[in-house]
Amino acid sequence: MKFPSFDPSATVPATGGGDRPVLVVESDADQRRRVTAQLSHWGYAPVAAGSGEEALDVVAHVRFVFSLVAIRLPGMSGVDFLRRAQDVCDPGPVIMVADNGHSSQIVEAIQIGADDFIRRPYTAEDLENAIKAVSGRPRPPAAATVTAPGGDDNGARLERELGLLVSPSMREVQSIVEQAARADVTVLICGETGVGKELIAHSIHGHSPRRRAPFVKVNCAAVPRELLESELFGHERGAFTGAHQRKPGRFETADGGTIFLDEIGELHPALQAKLLHVLQDGEFSRVGGRNNITVDVRVICATNRDLAREVAAGRFREDLFYRLNVINILVPPLRERREEIPGLVRYFVSRYARLFNFPEPEISADAMEAFVHYAWPGNIRELENFIKRMIVLQDLTLPRTLVATPIAVAAAAPEGGEAFVATKGLSLKEISRRAVLEAERQVIRRALEQCRWNRVKTAKMLKISYRALLYKIKDMGLKQDSAAS
Repeated sequence: MKFPSFDPSATVPATGGGDRPVLVVESDADQRRRVTAQLSHWGYAPVAAGSGEEALDVVAHVRFVFSLVAIRLPGMSGVDFLRRAQDVCDPGPVIMVADNGHSSQIVEAIQIGADDFIRRPYTAEDLENAIKAVSGRPRPPAAATVTAPGGDDNGARLERELGLLVSPSMREVQSIVEQAARADVTVLICGETGVGKELIAHSIHGHSPRRRAPFVKVNCAAVPRELLESELFGHERGAFTGAHQRKPGRFETADGGTIFLDEIGELHPALQAKLLHVLQDGEFSRVGGRNNITVDVRVICATNRDLAREVAAGRFREDLFYRLNVINILVPPLRERREEIPGLVRYFVSRYARLFNFPEPEISADAMEAFVHYAWPGNIRELENFIKRMIVLQDLTLPRTLVATPIAVAAAAPEGGEAFVATKGLSLKEISRRAVLEAERQVIRRALEQCRWNRVKTAKMLKISYRALLYKIKDMGLKQDSAAS
């Protein structure tokens, strides 16, 4: 791919006609090529730079709609580039790209003026959400996703995705959603990672009287602890080093609408107390502020943890738990609603073929059967990411793990009369569910033993997130033998 050429003699207006210039500062050539191709597909005019020094020459002559800047760069770091760029020009809203372990640099970047950040590896949808977060206002809260229904096709997309949830258990969930939407109370959405908790939160907001007001998402696990209080409640000028101006928090941004606190179980105890105060009184103070700010916000929370256990263990405030748990919605895992899988597969294939500008592949009957019978430990998110990879690589070959699942289930079931005794009185659906869970448990145990209980290596081997693996280890009661430790 040929990158857009840059002519220093030609300045580009900040919001101009058909050209919407954006700056991409990325040292990895393959990643730079993929990002610029995606931005071009979305109608932007990306200008690529491989280093901070090269990017400084560009920003002195061009005004950008926004800038996408990697923290890790050869020579000058992305944080240093941001500091230098602000001294000579306005780079526009800045999205920082961080690697794992870059939390301190993220904090520093946000404090000196970065608007948002995303972590590697990130998807086109992650980038799209970050762009939406920084567009439309000069300095939005970092890492916030703000949606005002009616401005794009989000409402239609939400209805399409909800229409795919056809299982009896999800129909029951949607019935609770419609009732919860009418009452302006807090809702706690529980379920495994990747089951679609955010979609349920969007649905509650979309069916509520607040649907024309902002929907603000905050991932409590994604924002570094040092920044989270400032991002939720804002800060005053001079509140801490780098606070050069007053910044409103996300509760202020969501005033009149809905705030969705994802991964609420990760919230630090000190912030739990402040959140409880907001829920009780509807007011708070910014970091470094003296005056209280009153807001009218509907709070929806989600977690993949068992908060009742967290309360019993002293890791989560009991009074906050009861405040959040007014209406509890439990979203079942995908393995318990397999009838939805064919529709989800067809939807994701069509969507990402169109998004990535690839021909839409045809899913064979054998492949669809493998999709339906696989346990999907990562739930809908794992299925979605699998389809993305399949579309981008144009590879319809199913992995061995996908094809071998029915065999693993059969192998895990007890034999002979013992099988009949163990399952007597159970429905065929429940027998199948237990067999899948036992097979999954055995696979995870063998993988852990093979990796000598190194959870990071095990998660990579099983191709699931580290957090999902920890959840499953705890949920399945897997423990390392003392002799093997």
